[in-house]
Amino acid sequence: MRQPWIHNAKTDWWFILSPPFLVLLIIFLFKKQIQGLENHYSFYTWLFLIVFVDVAHVYSTLFKTYFVKGEIRKNKLLYLGIPAISWILGIVLFQFGSLTFWSVLALVAVFHFIRQQYGFMRIYARFEPNNWSKKIDEVAVYTATIYPILYWFKTPRAFTWFVDNEFVWLQNLPDYLPLITTVYFAILIIWLIKTAFEAFKTRKINIPKTALITGTFLSWYFGIIYFNNDLLFTFLNVVSHGIPYIALIYIREIKQKEKHQLNWMQIFKSFSGIFLFVGIILGFAFLEEFLWETLVWNEHFSLNVIVSEKIFQFLVPLLVVPQLTHYLLDGFIWRKPKKVS
Repeated sequence: MRQPWIHNAKTDWWFILSPPFLVLLIIFLFKKQIQGLENHYSFYTWLFLIVFVDVAHVYSTLFKTYFVKGEIRKNKLLYLGIPAISWILGIVLFQFGSLTFWSVLALVAVFHFIRQQYGFMRIYARFEPNNWSKKIDEVAVYTATIYPILYWFKTPRAFTWFVDNEFVWLQNLPDYLPLITTVYFAILIIWLIKTAFEAFKTRKINIPKTALITGTFLSWYFGIIYFNNDLLFTFLNVVSHGIPYIALIYIREIKQKEKHQLNWMQIFKSFSGIFLFVGIILGFAFLEEFLWETLVWNEHFSLNVIVSEKIFQFLVPLLVVPQLTHYLLDGFIWRKPKKVS
């Protein structure tokens, strides 16, 4: 069958499909050494995983939006309105307390991470008819991602999304774990049987779609449920989400575009341009985290800058604007334009 690669088998495998498998392999082979890194080199694990992958992937969105000539003019309300709404929404939430602010942001982030896996599944299933088989794939992706999150809500974990106790208010819900655990494994078994049956019957298999769904099940289950460890959760969660997103942006918005569509961005099309592309998003990521560290967290380095409480309630929502804008814009920028009949 015609495999629905986004670019080609080699590129898709290394940058989009392999991260959860490679990270899990590294964890099982070097778990003790990885924990040693966290104990003695936490600054470098934070710098690589949080700054250079997680925060950097947020800024890769610029190459699909604000850096594209004519995009702001064409969608002015969207591109100028969402950052403004993000800041205002953040200020309002912060009035209810910092825990409410971070809890809502964590839930929005979770939704964004879930939708990304669904989006990749849809890309890899784009040549398939909308039948019962695709519906099972969709249910499988949502099951692979939502169940671990619901498990997290009811079972205290040794890690957080943003801050401690961000999901504590959800722990008062009735105990639904026995029911959803049964449903989870039932859907997993149904998906496995369906995939095996189709492969046996048609002698064909959608390799990237199957790898994507399998990797999603593995990374979310092991990252949240099996390993109750902060670094291992971050390693699996961040790499499996950030690297594929950056790769998708580069492939779709630079590599596969014609020169006349790129305008000034054609400088990123060459081999050296890839490093320039990466350097720019890393630069933005480091600048943002530098501001967070010096003005808010003071965990990894500090300039002893003292910010008053009055300014703080406006500053924190302002620093969150790039991230929240990324979450919200992502719901619009990947939609296919409607065909004009």
